[in-house]
This record gives sequence, structure tokens and C-alpha cells, in this order.
Amino acid sequence: MKFVGAHVSAAGGVDKAAERAHQLQATAFALFTKNQRQWKAAPLSEKDCEQFKAACEKFHYTSAQILPHDSYLINLGHPVQEALDKSRDAFIDEMARCQQLGLSLLNFHPGSHLRQIDEADCLALIAESINLALDQTQGVTAVIENTAGQGSNLGFRFEHLAAIIDKVEDKSRVGVCIDTCHAFAAGYDLRTEQDCRQTFSQFDDIVGFNYLRGMHLNDAKSEFASRVDRHHSLGEGNIGNAAFAWIMADPRFDHIPLILETVNPDHWPQEIAWLKAHANP
Repeated sequence: MKFVGAHVSAAGGVDKAAERAHQLQATAFALFTKNQRQWKAAPLSEKDCEQFKAACEKFHYTSAQILPHDSYLINLGHPVQEALDKSRDAFIDEMARCQQLGLSLLNFHPGSHLRQIDEADCLALIAESINLALDQTQGVTAVIENTAGQGSNLGFRFEHLAAIIDKVEDKSRVGVCIDTCHAFAAGYDLRTEQDCRQTFSQFDDIVGFNYLRGMHLNDAKSEFASRVDRHHSLGEGNIGNAAFAWIMADPRFDHIPLILETVNPDHWPQEIAWLKAHANP
């Protein structure tokens, strides 16, 4: 079964995210558990957590259908120790918030070397950061998102993801989320079914489908291999519809959150319905 949804707002309380996803007829959703552009947030209260769990139960969402995202400020590979410590503390807090809410996944961008250290050292710092967070939390899997490779961001090559996973001690609590726009911008073609087969064959060889915990389904305004991160509505960008129909028909993408981050939320109900219509029986 395919779990399909969008990244919805948690304005007014995290429980509102489940309600908004239900209004879209989504079978999955993503959310921020705090303001994604601030370092600190008020702790979740017992009431916040109870209301969120009750809303998920009411609208029939399990933790397997929910892919929360951490703050955009966090850089788990930061080359400066003080800034790295700040990011690590914030990431541990994000993992703890997920644990409080009964969630089992946390999606995050791996990190950036800021052109101050080499790639291998940055990837090692990211893995070390994950290990620290896993040691201090329980039940939440750290889900590394591939990037477009914009600026000094790492994670745009499947080899980067594999290198991080290789250094994570508890491999049962690490996974990846593949963003289709990011993959395309990074140089992994998805424009035809054959392109999709080749790209995900590479993914399986280098990372492994056993680590796939979620996806972001986004078309791309950016050009192929441009290393520019610009999302578009499904079928309106440079990827086109073939990739999304192919993903929906392939059972390897069953039972993980498939999340829209496309540019026009008004289109989400139609995009979700279109994706569901192309799902394997």
C-alpha cells in the first residue's frame, strides 16, 4: 500500500497537522514539530502530545505514515566546533520531540562543509552527530535526505549517503529519504521509466532499498544536473509525470511516506488523487 501526502502546517498545534492531512485525503503527512527557522522552541507539553496522538488515531495515521522534518538551521557536519555543538543539541532536541509524540522517523538534511573541510571529514562529522543523537534517544530513526548539492551541501551523491550510513553504529535506526527534485538536480535522471530504473538500480547497489524510509515527490524547476534546488508541481517541471507514475506502480515504494513538497498547496488534493490513481493494486 502507498502512503501519500504532503508537508502540512502545524500552525495552532501539532495536532492540527493530522487534521489538515485528513482534509487533503492524504494517507501520509510531514510536519515540523517546532518553528523550522528558530533554534529553540517551547517544550512540548503533555497536552500537546496527547492531542497529537489522539488526532492521529482519529484520522488513522500511524507513525509509519508520518515523516517529520527538522529545522533548516541544523548543520550536523559544521566545521566549527561551537556551531557543530549547537546543531547537535538542536538535532537531539528534534529527535526527543519526535519520541515524545510517538513518531518513529525524523527527516533531515545531512550537512555542509562550508568549503572549510573536505567531504570525507564532513561526512564523518555527520555520522558522529547521528551516533550522538541515537545514543540519547529511543525509537526514532534518523532519516537522511539526499540534497541537490547546492552550495557546499553534501548528500547529493548516493555515495555520500552510503558513507554516512557506514559510520552509523546502530544501522537499525538510520535510513534515507529520496527527494526526486534533489536527485534530478544532482544528476540522477528520472525523465523516463528507463531513467528511473537505472537511477534506482544505482541507489539499490550503493545504498540499498532496505534503508529507504520515505520520499519527497517533487517535480523540478531546476535543470538536470544543475545542482540547484527548485521544486515544481507534479508534471509541470523538467522531470514530468513518468517518474511519479513509475514510483506509484513499484511495490518497493510501498509502506513508506511519499510526501509532496510541491510549490502550490492548492494543487495538493489533485496531486494526491493523481498519485493514488497510479498506485499498484
